[in-house]
Amino acid sequence: MKVHPAESHIVHTRQRSEMINVTDVIAGKVRQKNIRHGLVILFVTHTTAAITINENADPDVQHDLMKKLETLIPRSEDFYKHAEGNSDSHLKTSLVGQSVTLLIEAGRLILGQWQGVYFCEFDGPRQREMVVKLVDFE
Repeated sequence: MKVHPAESHIVHTRQRSEMINVTDVIAGKVRQKNIRHGLVILFVTHTTAAITINENADPDVQHDLMKKLETLIPRSEDFYKHAEGNSDSHLKTSLVGQSVTLLIEAGRLILGQWQGVYFCEFDGPRQREMVVKLVDFE
């Protein structure tokens, strides 16, 4: 087993809230290291950004997810105390999560037919860091 050093990948976001498909970036890193069987661990190093796996076929799904999060967690609430004014972003990140683990089999990411990996921005636009850790079982 070989554990590769963690690599940073910079994600440039353009909106306050958006989902950016990073599936091809991750698959490229797997190909670059020629990993046949292993794991990819993705971690977002921010408290107002997240990572998730969701539908990759219809962009309406990302729209619907972001709109639902905005409805569930409004940008402004009377009880928010955080001085930066982004309490909603912190809450959304806690719900979605800051890491995912993917399986690699026969040199490919194991994802369902309609799945993709998405970086979720909740307090942009910003330059963000996503850490990629690769584990090669061979």
